[in-house]
Amino acid sequence: MDFDDYQKKAVKTDLDAKSLGEVMKNRNFNTVGFLDKALGVAGEAGEFADKIKKILRDKKGEFSDEDRDAIIKELGDVLWYVALVSLYLDVPLSEVAKRNIEKLASRARRNALKGEGDER
Repeated sequence: MDFDDYQKKAVKTDLDAKSLGEVMKNRNFNTVGFLDKALGVAGEAGEFADKIKKILRDKKGEFSDEDRDAIIKELGDVLWYVALVSLYLDVPLSEVAKRNIEKLASRARRNALKGEGDER
């Protein structure tokens, strides 16, 4: 499945779909739907990180097939929220992925993968 196909399927499970229309029409992020998705990215990324932390802490970094499956599920949740935030921004998920690869390729060409700051 490609990114845009995923995004089209993911939006069908958005309980706040009417907020999507409001955001796109008014270009205003002050809707419950958008804020839910934006905060969801952070929340699910935190759940992903927490699973990794507990594997490091409790299992000395060794993970089971069950741990792997749980991590994949959390990554899926992060992906769902990213796909929906992108849709609220009226941008295909493939465009987000493309821009990210272009940014990283530019940094690699300029030997700027290390360091900090968005514009390095």
